[in-house]
Amino acid sequence: MTTTTIPVKADLTSKVKGRILPPLVTGQEYVLIGIIVALWALLGVFTPAFLTAGSVVPLLVAVAPVALVGVGMTFVIITAGIDVSVGAATMVAAVVVAKAMVALGLPLIPAVLLAMAIGGVLGLINGVLIAYGRIHPIIITFGTANLFMYLGLQIFGSSTVNNIPSTFAIFGRGEEGRTLGIPHSFLITLIVLGAAWWFLRHRPSGRHLLAIGGNENAARLAGVKVKQLLVSAYTLTGLLIGLGACFTLGMGTSTLDQGVGVGRELAVIAAVVIGGTSVLGGRGSVLGTLLGAILVQTVTSGVTQLGWPSQLSDLFVGLAIILAVGTDIIRERARKKTS
Repeated sequence: MTTTTIPVKADLTSKVKGRILPPLVTGQEYVLIGIIVALWALLGVFTPAFLTAGSVVPLLVAVAPVALVGVGMTFVIITAGIDVSVGAATMVAAVVVAKAMVALGLPLIPAVLLAMAIGGVLGLINGVLIAYGRIHPIIITFGTANLFMYLGLQIFGSSTVNNIPSTFAIFGRGEEGRTLGIPHSFLITLIVLGAAWWFLRHRPSGRHLLAIGGNENAARLAGVKVKQLLVSAYTLTGLLIGLGACFTLGMGTSTLDQGVGVGRELAVIAAVVIGGTSVLGGRGSVLGTLLGAILVQTVTSGVTQLGWPSQLSDLFVGLAIILAVGTDIIRERARKKTS
């Protein structure tokens, strides 16, 4: 009896390795870049002031906290989770730090560390409840959102925080908040985004997050420390919420009201979903999140500068979300049919 030897191509391993990493820029990200360039070009024609520093700098300052928290939210949604407590956690971090700066004259670095510590603790609470409580993340974070909101309002004490020092002006729109014309808050966001991109692409733990979103049970059976990674993802989101709260304080005046953080969770989730992160988990891109945040803020700023009703920005962003989610679901169904 003879045996047939099937030749194995020498480059099979390299080809397999080549498939492990996704492309540096995905097709959806190219589409987003094209849309943003087209929008900026059109707005530059119809509202020439849009392409001036007086318009672009505030746009980038507004993008920074959304994209920054969006990095953490990308990690969370990659695991097939969600965090709708982002806005309420932002309120808690912002009001505590603002009051500490007024009462104690807290300098920049301690103020930033305090904000991140508060956000980290709130994120840790979410992570522990989700990882060990085995309850769907939207239920947990909806509950904690209400708890955090109550806590924030109690700290506010039914009044605004006044006479806040200009400690966070370094994150604002003024000259002290820029280097080479680029806002510091946006530069910091780019650094965080670069680190997150490298982590997801090259570190085993980053690939494990993707595995959890793809199939949590299979990931657990493969030896992935699912609970620890889930806690870490929500804690990271909390840390970035704290830093984002500092950016928000740098954008405002010397007064902080109870509206701080309102709607932040919607803006962040919109940026992440429009950026191409799958709501079903297992796939995501922090670069896409940045592009999504820029697109959302471009629409908002463009509608304002064109003098259109502000509700139109919500309409356009809502349509973009529906299109992104619909495309994601269709792509996933097609993948399952071919697998």
